[in-house]
Amino acid sequence: MSAAPSFLLAAQLHAGAYGAWAGGHPGTPEVGVTVPIQTVPIQDGAELRSVLAQVQEVGAKVTFLVPTALAHSNPDALRAATQAGHEIAGTGPPGQISSLEAASAQSIQSWDATGLGRADLRLLATQGVHPLPFPLDMPQPGQTVRVLPGELEQRLPEMRALGYRPVPVRDIPGLRQAGPRDLLLHLYTHTVEANFAREHGVINLAQRADAVMRVAALDHAPAPLPLPHNTPTAELHLHSPRIVGLAGRSALTAYRAYLRSLRDVAAAMQTLPELQDARAVFAVTLFHAQLEQGGFELLPLPPARARIYGLGFRVLRIVYGTARPPSEPQPKMAWMTREAFLAKYG
Repeated sequence: MSAAPSFLLAAQLHAGAYGAWAGGHPGTPEVGVTVPIQTVPIQDGAELRSVLAQVQEVGAKVTFLVPTALAHSNPDALRAATQAGHEIAGTGPPGQISSLEAASAQSIQSWDATGLGRADLRLLATQGVHPLPFPLDMPQPGQTVRVLPGELEQRLPEMRALGYRPVPVRDIPGLRQAGPRDLLLHLYTHTVEANFAREHGVINLAQRADAVMRVAALDHAPAPLPLPHNTPTAELHLHSPRIVGLAGRSALTAYRAYLRSLRDVAAAMQTLPELQDARAVFAVTLFHAQLEQGGFELLPLPPARARIYGLGFRVLRIVYGTARPPSEPQPKMAWMTREAFLAKYG
């Protein structure tokens, strides 16, 4: 298996070095699917033809990652992939890109950066070929996942059941070249957010393409909740990139996703052992107007605490790239008792 890029090189690619793609719009259901095609030791295109039949069966279009050797050993298989509407991207050493384009009858726009060094990446850049975004373990709107040929018939229907639309990478809405903000977002997500989620036991309920909620089980009721301090509670956390992306489509889209996600929280409170003892649900948020419309009671925060949270939310706006200021300038706590919450959203 090819080695991953070094940490420094990977960071540069996240920031857009060598023209690397960042992904696309974080509020749309499209997710780019890349499928690696192995041609060694059998270089007859048999695997590509087999995979073509699989994706045709599930009615999907994908990006195939193929080595240039296949351009010489079986150009007919590549041309069949192009005629079926799939994207061809390269993998491995990037020599003879023109041969791959001629065999597949399409322009090669993207290349898998796995295992490539700086010389290979410079060669790609001189020919206008972009390193692909790093694939994620789980689908996220506007990002990419890598699916092995043997997993296609299971994973593609699973993605669709969660509201995602598998597409070739070139068809991701808003696909663009990465920049420094993308590196900042990557580092923030994999350090600050990941550490917070681990230390506070945050449960991710955002598997669906339009889900925006996470929840943490607390063994106490923080002020200003009008409950004894030792009362177990459930704290809501927004999936920040998702809600920013959905709000970028429309405020109504974001609001509907917000309400659907509260139903996800209610289901979790009824099924997850960690949340069985929670006597109340609360959130400290700038989106308290939406929660108030949904039946939550609002509580003002102490001034010093409100300033700290407000600063944190401003940092999040910078990290996630939303220039539009929130409609509510001051965060508040929104809360409901367990019984009232389940009665409304359960």
